[in-house]
Amino acid sequence: MKISCIIIDDEPIALDLIKRYVLRTPELELSAEFSSGMEAISFLKNNNVDLIFTDIRMPELSGMEMAQILDRKLMSEKPRIIFTTAYDSYALEGYSVDALDYLLKPFSYVDFSKAVLKAENYFKLIRQMPEIKKETAISISTESSPINDPFLYIKVEYQLVKIVKDQILYIEAMKDYVKIYLVKETKPILTLMTLKSIEEKLDPYKFLRIHRSYIVSLDKITAVKKSSVQIGRTEIAVTDSYRDAYNEFVDRWK
Repeated sequence: MKISCIIIDDEPIALDLIKRYVLRTPELELSAEFSSGMEAISFLKNNNVDLIFTDIRMPELSGMEMAQILDRKLMSEKPRIIFTTAYDSYALEGYSVDALDYLLKPFSYVDFSKAVLKAENYFKLIRQMPEIKKETAISISTESSPINDPFLYIKVEYQLVKIVKDQILYIEAMKDYVKIYLVKETKPILTLMTLKSIEEKLDPYKFLRIHRSYIVSLDKITAVKKSSVQIGRTEIAVTDSYRDAYNEFVDRWK
């Protein structure tokens, strides 16, 4: 599987280094290289590529601004982005524009290869799903995962991760993040999503929101109380806003 890519960097030395890394990598096919984001945008109007390696701090148009422009455009094939930058302060912002990875300069070929592997795994997953159009691929987690799908697709650390819904114990909202607790996993999976967006992809007969910050898997509940449920050793409170739905569940559980 070949991944077509372009490189964008206003520093000639950095541009040349990434180019050499790309040419050393059999999975990548270099389509073009640019010293500015404006040049790249013009190229992408008439050319499709899978992947973009781009610096962030550049004159005229930053890599982050370019990513935001591409995210708004209706392109036949929307490229994914790997940021290459000397500044670590952009990591969270890069996550918010669906970047696949974030390489901090100076980075080695080993670091570069790890980022390429993430991209390769991502495109393999997407190409195994012919029913999902590429232009909506990066929105799998919010639009293209039907309720009856046994899997949940979410973005985790610049990757697309497949979760078996039947393995979910409960889901907890933490400000802009969501923690997904799974069977036999000691640590939750952390993703930059809203609880509501995940709730929309879960079967209401199998999952129930009992709190502003919690969704529980009904078949993982081990005990019920008037104002809380028990899942293993974890007790989760039921708030008044979700009391009616919870009471209906309890009536069925008796």
